[in-house]
Amino acid sequence: MKAIVYDRYGGPDELRLAEVPIPSPAADQVRVRVAATSVNLSDWEGLRGSPAYARIGGLRRPARRILGSDIAGVVDAVGPGVTRFRAGDQVYGDNLRLKGGFAEYALAPESALAAKPAGLSFAQASTIPQAGAIALQGVRTAGAGRRVLINGAGGGSGSFAIQLCADAGAHVTGVDNAAKQEFMRSVGADEVIDYGRADFTRPARPYDLILDLVAHRSVFAYRRALAPGGRYRCVGASTGTLLRVATIGPVLGRLTGRSIGVLAVKEGPAHFEPLADLCTAGRVRIHIDRVVPLDEVPAALARVGDGRALGKVVVEVS
Repeated sequence: MKAIVYDRYGGPDELRLAEVPIPSPAADQVRVRVAATSVNLSDWEGLRGSPAYARIGGLRRPARRILGSDIAGVVDAVGPGVTRFRAGDQVYGDNLRLKGGFAEYALAPESALAAKPAGLSFAQASTIPQAGAIALQGVRTAGAGRRVLINGAGGGSGSFAIQLCADAGAHVTGVDNAAKQEFMRSVGADEVIDYGRADFTRPARPYDLILDLVAHRSVFAYRRALAPGGRYRCVGASTGTLLRVATIGPVLGRLTGRSIGVLAVKEGPAHFEPLADLCTAGRVRIHIDRVVPLDEVPAALARVGDGRALGKVVVEVS
């Protein structure tokens, strides 16, 4: 089968199109003929081996040669013990444990997959699992009248999170680069901030909820931006920032009547299917920046890693 592989950490130049053996499913595994895979920031981190947590399981070399976790496709074969799926079923899911989505076939644990909604294309379904789970859990406390800020709001998780907050009646501020200001407004942001021109941690009025998808500021700056009783959660940051938020954040939060911490994202269908239901019902829109073929994965990863994608980038495999 064709696959995009890499053997050492680095930039997009480390990726190459290769012929590799079709994998065979083990117990409780499903083999999926991949139709589409969406690109996540976690794929970029896995390619670069940075931050340091991206090297878990492979300190010097990548533990998995094929990236791509958000997959959608058709079940091709099942391993012993699989009971929920059979050949021919259309599925999607976040295969973060095994990856392998940038290929014609991928193995995934049965528990990571769900039946693809009939109302969504394979490309649309592939955008939901990881970004949807982050958005749903990151803004779960958003509600009518609450002030919410989303940093990194112009990407996949951010565009979903803006819409979820708007649907809940919250006042939403989106933060991203200058090229994404109009896009954030188009998906429902009430206010937008270009991080190159303004400091979102010094607002005129503090926020009740901050979801930080690209954390790199001081814990004390985040506390300053939160209203008493407010909640700050980050997902995606340098290892140092994550450690400071995870250790200093809770202590500082308790001392000042705020909640500051890292978002521990729960994986699996139960945590992304609710967003798929909202998308199917038309309450949340899926924004696909572009769809590219398998051999353009290096450019797709660079676009996401450089922060240029508006919403999600999708790789169409077959």
